[in-house]
Amino acid sequence: MNGAARSQEPNDLRARVEALAPWFHNMDLGGVRTAPEHFLGDYPNVKFQHFAPHLPADLSGKSVLDIGCNAGFYSMEMKRRGAERVVGIDSDDRYLAQARLAAETLGYDNIEFRNLSVYDVAALGEKFDLVIFMGVLYHLRHPLLALDLIHEHVAGDMLLFQSMQRGSMEAADLQEDYPFEVTDIFDAHAYPKLHFIEREYAHDWTNWWVPNRACVEGMLRASGFQIENRAEDEVYICRRTEMPYAARGTGAVYPNRG
Repeated sequence: MNGAARSQEPNDLRARVEALAPWFHNMDLGGVRTAPEHFLGDYPNVKFQHFAPHLPADLSGKSVLDIGCNAGFYSMEMKRRGAERVVGIDSDDRYLAQARLAAETLGYDNIEFRNLSVYDVAALGEKFDLVIFMGVLYHLRHPLLALDLIHEHVAGDMLLFQSMQRGSMEAADLQEDYPFEVTDIFDAHAYPKLHFIEREYAHDWTNWWVPNRACVEGMLRASGFQIENRAEDEVYICRRTEMPYAARGTGAVYPNRG
């Protein structure tokens, strides 16, 4: 099936949805809402509508990798746009169970969901036309490594990126280099900053790093992604390009687990 919702008894479906609660993706599964009291409202659909027009309307023949797919909202949206192959990965089995239930209910049987960390993307052994990397960066202990691994192993062309941002929303106009004696630049409001969270933020111990806007954009460029469109305050559409400074050293190396 491809987007044709399957008929299920509402009570049975509601029980299956509730058994996998809590849900972060609020979706309509045959009349059953997965997170009707979501603190962000109809999320992520309400956010998606802001930047959806900036994405290709027709993904026919394209492959998509959804990193940190959660309950699969974006995976299914890309299938809805005609993507030929969609793979969703997450390291949380409950999220993957939610994604499989949602895909089954909505008729997207041909989406592949796998338990895989962003640090292990090389195990996929393929590059994708579109990589989705939304709502993940700030949950990672090693965010720049993750971007390097994506560039090295799975990004074939387009990257759809989003990260929570805090601090200045200005993009600093920086020189290529500064003398050692110059220190005040680091105090500038719009200088790229990656805020470290030692304990918790928003009652979530998995929040490790929160960048400001200048930091997000700098990290993307430093990882070999050219920003094509800042589609929303926190959302970027990028194209894979050459890794800067590649001549000075090797890029990301997949860890040897043999």
